[in-house]
Amino acid sequence: MKRKLSILLALMLVLSVFAVGCSNSSEQAASEDKPAEKAFVTIATGGSSGAYFALGGTISNLLNEKVENVNASVQSTGASAVNATLVGQKKADLAFAMNDVVSYAYTGTEVFKEKGKVENLRGVASLYPNFVQVVTLKDKNINEITDLKGKKVGVGAPGSGTEVNARQILAAHGITYDDIEEDFLSYAEGIEQLKNGAIDAAFLTSGIPNAAIMDIVTTKDVKIVPIRKEAVEKLAKDFPFYSSEFIPAGMYDDQEDVQTAAVTTILITNKDTSEDLVYNMTKTIFENLDALGNTHASGKQISLDKARVGMPIPLHPGAEKYFAEQGK
Repeated sequence: MKRKLSILLALMLVLSVFAVGCSNSSEQAASEDKPAEKAFVTIATGGSSGAYFALGGTISNLLNEKVENVNASVQSTGASAVNATLVGQKKADLAFAMNDVVSYAYTGTEVFKEKGKVENLRGVASLYPNFVQVVTLKDKNINEITDLKGKKVGVGAPGSGTEVNARQILAAHGITYDDIEEDFLSYAEGIEQLKNGAIDAAFLTSGIPNAAIMDIVTTKDVKIVPIRKEAVEKLAKDFPFYSSEFIPAGMYDDQEDVQTAAVTTILITNKDTSEDLVYNMTKTIFENLDALGNTHASGKQISLDKARVGMPIPLHPGAEKYFAEQGK
C-alpha cells in the first residue's frame, strides 16, 4: 500500500513539473510572438521657414524609415527656449536648440532665471553654427546696429533663442528695449512685417541661407546689418558661446561678406529617454549626413568630428556610446 502511494505521489510530481514547463513554454512563446512596443518620438524644431524645421523633417523621415518600431513626427515651435522646456517636461523627445539657451536652461539663468533649472537635459550632438542675421531694407538707411535706436525691430518669437541674442547684441551696443519699438515675431512674421513696412529691421538667428530671407530677397532690396568683431568679442566675455563669423558673399542675392555673431545649434533630449533609442537616433543621423546636407545648406556643416564641440551639458549615454564606437 505504501509502495503504491509513493508511486502515485511520484507520478503527480512529474505531471506537475511537466505542466509548469508547458505553461512556461507557452508564456515564452506568447512573449516572443508579441510585437515590440512602438516608440513615439516627437522632434521639436522651430519656425516653419527655418533650418530647424527642415532638418527636423528629414530626421523624422530617416527615423521612420531606418529604425524599427519608431514613429517620429515634427513639431513647429518657438525654438530654443521653448524646446528646452518641452524636453525637460518630456513633451518632446528630441529637440533643436542653441547652445547658449540650453546652458541658460541647465543652470537656471537668463530667460530661465524665473522658470528654474532644467537639469534633466542631455546632449545628443552639436550640429552647425547659427548666424545672427539682422535684416533690413536698403532704403531704411540702417548700416550699423547702433542705427536701430528709435526703430521698430522684430526681436524674435517670445521665448526663442533669437530673442535672447537680440537683447544681448543690442546691449553690447548700448541699446535696450527702451530705445527701440520691439516686436516679438517669428522668422516668417518678422519678414512679412518688414515687407509690409510695419517694422524697420528683424533679428533672425538660424543656419544659412534662411528661407524667409530668401523669400524677401526676390521682391525687396535687402541689407544684412553687420555685427562687428569688436562687439562679438565684448559679448563673448560674458557669454562665451558667441563667435565672430562671416555670412559669405552671394548668400542672399548680391550681398557681400557680412561679419556677424554666431552660436552653435545642438540636439538635446531628456536624461530618461531610452539609451537604445538615443543610440539609434544618433547613429541614424550621422550615417545619413548626405540626406541632411541635401535638405538644407546648414546640414552640409554637420560632421562627426564636431559632434561634441560647444556642448554645454552632459551627453546622453546613448549618444556617448555611439561616439565612443566611432572613436570620437
